[in-house]
Amino acid sequence: MTTALITHADCHDHITPDGHPERVARLDHLLHALAPLDLLRLAAPAAGDADIARVHPQRYIDRVKRAAPERGQVALDSDTWVSPGSMQAARRAAGAAIRAVDAVMSREATNAFCATRPPGHHAERETPMGFCLFGNAALAAKYALDHHGLDRVAVVDFDVHHGNGTQDLLWDEERILFVSSQQFPLWPGTGAATETGAHDNVVNLPLRPGSGGSEMRDAYRGGAFPRLEAFEPQMMIISAGFDAHYDDPLAQLTWQAEDFRWLTHELCRIAATHCRRRVVSVLEGGYDLAALAASGRAHVEELIEAGK
Repeated sequence: MTTALITHADCHDHITPDGHPERVARLDHLLHALAPLDLLRLAAPAAGDADIARVHPQRYIDRVKRAAPERGQVALDSDTWVSPGSMQAARRAAGAAIRAVDAVMSREATNAFCATRPPGHHAERETPMGFCLFGNAALAAKYALDHHGLDRVAVVDFDVHHGNGTQDLLWDEERILFVSSQQFPLWPGTGAATETGAHDNVVNLPLRPGSGGSEMRDAYRGGAFPRLEAFEPQMMIISAGFDAHYDDPLAQLTWQAEDFRWLTHELCRIAATHCRRRVVSVLEGGYDLAALAASGRAHVEELIEAGK
């Protein structure tokens, strides 16, 4: 068995304004770092409206379609932009998550990493925000339940910013346990420990600004791993943001690449016990290019090790 890398050239066609942190170079640097690794390389299909409608209503999908300009860029809010290629890039990002679930469920691969953009975990049911258009991780989890007949899926988000979109999309879904660690307080302002979901299916791990890998490990050991073990998920979806790194310009946590490696190892350990090693990881944030490349490679190297 092996680890699948799922991406597509269309993800380079989502163009943001000069100086925007979520830029094409992110994907270039990450793919360059992953190039030497032994991976099953798969092309991301384009998700159709029916796929995306598992988590977003059709009127929202149509709104994003209409927003894309014929040239240049258009702002959907102060942070989130679309260009002529953005809709197709977003379809590829959503489609990669679906393809990853299929690959892992069919045992074509043990686990999978989706190197795509735009990211997804801030997109709420009818609101694009935080550079995100569609909720890729939430979509993957819903697809695993509804298409493949699983009963329980865990979604774990270690991006430095709270996955408010994923939380919104999964708040009422008792078949999914959503675990999210994030710097708190920090944009978007959500992610307090008191936010627990409609069915006690949300676990938030707020981390204070300036804290590092030691505090993260304590939080996961005390608040996340026991909940994941008790939930006994049949698949794990990871929202893999690498902006908790010390060098990232958008936040103030102080993780190093080895902290992402450790966390990936521990999540894969739980997945080996409960999920038949079935892990799907989707790229979220990470805005220092060197830190993104190093941390992303450490993450994927651990996926490869777990997939052997």
